[in-house]
Amino acid sequence: MVILIENRPDRKMNGTRRDTIRPGCTVDIILKQDQQSGKVSRGIVQDILTNSPVHPHGIKVRLKDGRIGRVARIIGTDGTGTDQRE
Repeated sequence: MVILIENRPDRKMNGTRRDTIRPGCTVDIILKQDQQSGKVSRGIVQDILTNSPVHPHGIKVRLKDGRIGRVARIIGTDGTGTDQRE
C-alpha cells in the first residue's frame, strides 16, 4: 500500500508534526527497509525519537513491539485506532 501524503486534505494527521503524535497513538509507519516500496506497518507509539518539531519525511517513532520507523499517518490518538480528540 502506498500513501500519498501530499494529497491528503488533513495534513496535520500525516505524521510530519511532532505535536500531533503522543505515546499510545495508533499510527502507520514506514520502516527503513520498506522506504522503496512504501509498505506501511501499523502499531502503537511507545517513544517519539525525533527531537525537532517537524520533519518532512515523518516523525521517527518506536512502536510498542520495538519496530522503528517514520510516521506516515496517524490512525487514532487513544491506542485503539480511533480519534478521541473531539
